[in-house]
Amino acid sequence: MAPQHTPSDSALAGLREDLAGPVYVPGDPGYDEARVVFNAMIDRRPAVIAQCETAADVTHAVLFGRETELPIAVRGGGHSVAGSALNDGGLVVDLRRMNTVVVDPENMTARVEGGATMSDLDRACQPFQVAVTGGRASTTGVGGFTLGGGSGWLERKFGLACDNLLAVDLVTAAGRSVHADDEENPELFWALHGGGGNFGVATSMTLRVHPLPDFSIAMLLYPAAAGPEVIRAFRDLAEGAPDEAGGGGIYLTGPPEEFVPAELRGTLLSGALVTYAGPVDGARELAAPLFALGPAVEMVMDVPYADFQCMLDDPPGMRNYWSAEYLAEFPDTAVDVFCARAAGMVVPSAMQHVMFPLGGQVANGPADYPVPWRTAPWAVHPFAVWDDPADDERAIGWVKDVRADAMPWSTGAVYLNFIGAEGAQRVAEGFGEANRRRLAEVKAAYDPDNVFRFNHNIAPAAHAAA
Repeated sequence: MAPQHTPSDSALAGLREDLAGPVYVPGDPGYDEARVVFNAMIDRRPAVIAQCETAADVTHAVLFGRETELPIAVRGGGHSVAGSALNDGGLVVDLRRMNTVVVDPENMTARVEGGATMSDLDRACQPFQVAVTGGRASTTGVGGFTLGGGSGWLERKFGLACDNLLAVDLVTAAGRSVHADDEENPELFWALHGGGGNFGVATSMTLRVHPLPDFSIAMLLYPAAAGPEVIRAFRDLAEGAPDEAGGGGIYLTGPPEEFVPAELRGTLLSGALVTYAGPVDGARELAAPLFALGPAVEMVMDVPYADFQCMLDDPPGMRNYWSAEYLAEFPDTAVDVFCARAAGMVVPSAMQHVMFPLGGQVANGPADYPVPWRTAPWAVHPFAVWDDPADDERAIGWVKDVRADAMPWSTGAVYLNFIGAEGAQRVAEGFGEANRRRLAEVKAAYDPDNVFRFNHNIAPAAHAAA
């Protein structure tokens, strides 16, 4: 799609003069590298990529986009599976150079710039033995992750990432700098606890951090045929586990690693991961029912949380399609259906068929925030990652089949960071109808023209459907 107005040479020269960071247009050295995102299915060609280094750069970029009438996308970590960090023929406000994290161990806070990734945050926190709930991949952007709710391995102990959000600085569609916290612009602050990037460009966030002197895991893998028994055992132990415990049940391709027996590499495996916010003895004790099933692979260890966060990263440059369903219960029938669907996975590939518990401080967190999925005790997360475009139809169909299988137990609510472009109804289900209406009023106050629309979009109240 062509831009509504091609920016003039003088307008581009003005932007380049205004910005501390670089500006790329098609044909520039570095342009193609600057438009790459992790999902190889996304190939978009923005008219302008403005790599911002300061909040003032963001203001200049947004005003440039408004003045030239270019559609504006915002890139933090670029980890949206739908590729919402990019557009065709528009402007990308790229925050990746704004990735500083400052940890204040005395006040137990971290100030995070808008382009920081989970790895930036986790590595900054590690020397102080503190952490906050982060995404399950180190390459995830902190901004989109947190403002979209923020589900991760530590959520049962520390709550969702948005539960730990203390303040946000953002640039509005009018180019105005706004601060939001419990006392200043409280309605906007409420909306930023799940409403995503609909209201402006977050240039920095302040998060509460928590002591985490120890972190450990037990990762146990089995032949695929053992899956139903493994998933049931994990379900049962998770239902009685302390808040320190997390993890999930999984099907995946046996990785080509020395710790995996040769005959299992490249084959479909079942497994369970127990994470534990404490020493390894606690993880081992929790996982006892899984050890009793005789795993073929055991990885049981203390590991720095920041290191673990990198261990399960999805490889870049692959094709990605994900979704999720949040379940009111996970009975034996649901286990059987879940396990049977693993047979449809592309093997070998980086695909993962995942179920995991919520509960703990997720369920006990603030009920007022627009994250209605937090009350579900279980989630199913089909995570399709593959290499060959010839497998597109099969992989995408498999994800949709997993969702359909889970419908009898679904609450209807969904964590929007886990899904791509699945339509307006799914977006509404991600917020809940009453929250959606309230969010639309906030949207109308801060972005009445829906400038920030490359996201799980909330139409401004004046434009919203009745």
